[in-house]
Amino acid sequence: MTRKERYQYILDYFRAKEGHATTELQFSSAFQLLCATLLSAQCTDKRINEVTPELFRRYPTAEAMAAAEPDEVLEYVRSVSYPNAKSRYLVEMARMLVDKFEGKVPDTTEELVKLPGVGRKTANVIQAVWYGKATLAVDTHVYRVSHRLGLVPMEANTPYKVEQYLLKNIPEHDVADAHHWILLHGRYICKSARPMCEKCPFDSFCPKLLENSKLD
Repeated sequence: MTRKERYQYILDYFRAKEGHATTELQFSSAFQLLCATLLSAQCTDKRINEVTPELFRRYPTAEAMAAAEPDEVLEYVRSVSYPNAKSRYLVEMARMLVDKFEGKVPDTTEELVKLPGVGRKTANVIQAVWYGKATLAVDTHVYRVSHRLGLVPMEANTPYKVEQYLLKNIPEHDVADAHHWILLHGRYICKSARPMCEKCPFDSFCPKLLENSKLD
């Protein structure tokens, strides 16, 4: 099976079986999505969804969070990974939104990555989920599954290279959904340590079956 055929089969499957897909994070505004995505780095969405209801009740807007101190926000996010750094980023990010963007979340990569704690992955999530743009965030799941299923070559050895390769091969109208299709496949089926190959609809042509191929 060629790489082009892999894309065709996998995308056709997801379109038919999954349809429109979006983040599992819970939010009600662009600001809340930005906070939740920032907090979700190296942490599960389930944990973030347990933390954010109280956080957002106390700090529902950028203006409210900008008026807080990091140690105050820390009380709400202690159970997430790297809570000290993330609480600081949240406050600094909120203050920049108020000072530079009138409290509104920008919609371009160039402006989003200026915000403290916001990298390209987070910027792409905001643009795709909130603004409906054809951006594709590459997290650990997307990176892993893209390689395991042979969607990208071994030379695509950075998240940015994977992103660019996927964008060249996924139709623009599928890009935002494809991020979540691949991510959720990695989260629930093609897991890092113990992939559930017996439940995978792509197992029959997984590269692991090829000579000298192995999961990585």
